[in-house]
Amino acid sequence: MKSASPRRTHSSIRSKLTATAVCALLGATGVLSSSAAGASAGPPRGNGAALRTALRSDLSRYLTARRKAEHISAVSLRVTFRGSKPSINVATGTTRYGGGAPVSTRALWQVGSNTKAFTAVILLQLEAEGKLSISDSLGKWLPQYPAWRNITIRQLLDMTSRIPDYLYQPAFATAFAANQHTRFTAARLVSYVADLPLGPAGYHYTNTGYILAQMIIEKVTHDTYADQLTRRILTPLRLHTTCLAPYTCPPSDAARMPAGYFYIAGGPPSLLGKRMPPLALTWAQAAGGIVSSLADMTTWDRALYLGRLLPARQQHQLMSLVSEATGKPIRRTTLADASGYGLGVQQQFSRQTGVFWDYEGQAFGARVLHLYFPRTGLLIAVAANSSTSNDDLANLAGAVYQTLRKAGAVHAG
Repeated sequence: MKSASPRRTHSSIRSKLTATAVCALLGATGVLSSSAAGASAGPPRGNGAALRTALRSDLSRYLTARRKAEHISAVSLRVTFRGSKPSINVATGTTRYGGGAPVSTRALWQVGSNTKAFTAVILLQLEAEGKLSISDSLGKWLPQYPAWRNITIRQLLDMTSRIPDYLYQPAFATAFAANQHTRFTAARLVSYVADLPLGPAGYHYTNTGYILAQMIIEKVTHDTYADQLTRRILTPLRLHTTCLAPYTCPPSDAARMPAGYFYIAGGPPSLLGKRMPPLALTWAQAAGGIVSSLADMTTWDRALYLGRLLPARQQHQLMSLVSEATGKPIRRTTLADASGYGLGVQQQFSRQTGVFWDYEGQAFGARVLHLYFPRTGLLIAVAANSSTSNDDLANLAGAVYQTLRKAGAVHAG
């Protein structure tokens, strides 16, 4: 075994595209011209059926080209526009690798690290209510971890805490590989790194920070993270197909999820190509344990970026960035420093589009990527049914954008 870690090449419930990958797909590939930078997303022009056929072809080509490399059988897409313009929903493939029923546009997915923004919003709501400050230290709220007493809540959320990632630890990998239905507690997940030294200063992606954030939420509210998530976000936004697995997900949700496959090079050989339990996500919790539909996720993403859940001060904090290159605060991303991380959100910059927001969440059985363009109001979300080190969803998103632009669905405004 090369590594005991479930993910060797990049963190599992991770995240984020690199600036290089996204800017390449939006710019160098000709997806956007310089004139498109000021474009606005409008309603699909012409024949709506023809546009859906073209988008379905994009998904089919991707599935054909990437089926084996990513061990996938299903790909889904949802595109939404500014205002009340109708969305576009397309899916292709089958619910199982090598067969099964056609995948539905209403399928549910493990959304992975898209969960992190939900966690950050809950903490910022608590700050707005005067119950904590994101400048508070762990020493105040979690004194059982004295080595981390000077680390702040903000550092947990913006990935500058230096605390190692439990997903990389051999003991976690061994436990998960032995039984994917293991019910991990938050304290157990943190225990895999509690005795390890802090890493170097700077930006370092780690899921442990969001497990600690969950523990703070529960201590402050005297409530479970799952209940706070439901009360503060899911119910107000009417996200009826979103839940925290397995805590608030009805067992029937499993039947709405395409089979999800573990296909991570360097992971435990016994798991390679194996179907993952759809709702057994106690290993992820506030770092990546949400299950949702693309319809709910795009509703959430638009509310997130438009500030519908936070006062202005907390919204500003949510979107305040550190450079992923230096770990230092930056006002915004630029061509020279093109990728920045906020509090559970990521901003990028390309010459063609200017600033945009994106996040790719990857649990052990699915990937969900969204891109939001504030200049146009366009939001693209794509999903595929595997976790893999051969991820190429960014190129699918680029093909989708190009198809929308050619059809006049993104036009000068």
